[in-house]
Amino acid sequence: MPQRFGRPGLLGTIARTAVISGTATAVSSRVDRRIGERDARRQAESQAQQQASAEQPPPPQQPAAPPATDRVSQLTALAELKAQGLLTDEEFAAEKARVLNS
Repeated sequence: MPQRFGRPGLLGTIARTAVISGTATAVSSRVDRRIGERDARRQAESQAQQQASAEQPPPPQQPAAPPATDRVSQLTALAELKAQGLLTDEEFAAEKARVLNS
């Protein structure tokens, strides 16, 4: 058979097309399988997170703030401190203003 130069013949074109098609199919299958594995892994992680959050106990409630002492008892305590000589008139006036303004 004589040597051909230039374009391939009909059988060469068919063979080349078959190789390209087979390669494309193999690559496409591999990509699809990897995408499926990735999606399955993400779904498993999502389910694990949901289970973990469902298993966690609710956060403890903050204890109630202690009741604020009323102004009268604070002023009485300040007056006792002043009577004992532990507060000056200026300190007593400043603390009295702070209690009354709070």
